[in-house]
Amino acid sequence: MRRMEQAYFKDFGVRNPEKRYVSGESHYYWGKQFLLRVSAGKVNSVHYKGRCFEVVCTSPDKAKVLMKNWYREHAKLKFAEYAEPIVARFNRYGVAPTSLYVQEMENRWGSCTPKGKIILNTELIKAPRPCIEYVITHEMCHLLHPDHTAAFFSLLETEMPDWRRWKERLERFMM
Repeated sequence: MRRMEQAYFKDFGVRNPEKRYVSGESHYYWGKQFLLRVSAGKVNSVHYKGRCFEVVCTSPDKAKVLMKNWYREHAKLKFAEYAEPIVARFNRYGVAPTSLYVQEMENRWGSCTPKGKIILNTELIKAPRPCIEYVITHEMCHLLHPDHTAAFFSLLETEMPDWRRWKERLERFMM
């Protein structure tokens, strides 16, 4: 990412305190807020039921790792599902990503390598679906236009006319 973009993210500052992964905390999934309930058990597991994440762990210090793994696994599944129709639309331009990869990223929601690999931030799974689709569409546009040129934004506008709305909403969601 360019220095200017990194500085842009840093300008947001820290909005939310670091999560402690303890009962009573608020966590997000698909743009919805869930209450975290952590309890002791013999088997480690994460489930969401109603508006709660229920984390059962053999030791309270495992809750963070369990939640992060749960988010990563669900991000892999959902991002692939959300990307499928977007990738299909881009077939008309003769491009497709070489792969779709999910990883934790500190300063961005997504990226596209010169070889066509699209990387999406695991934290993106916490945002509403249209925000996720915006990031995927944005990265797909980079397959044709590597820089943020007028042609890039014209393509983005064509493929997702309301992209600004979802970009702004995403920017309010802090990583």
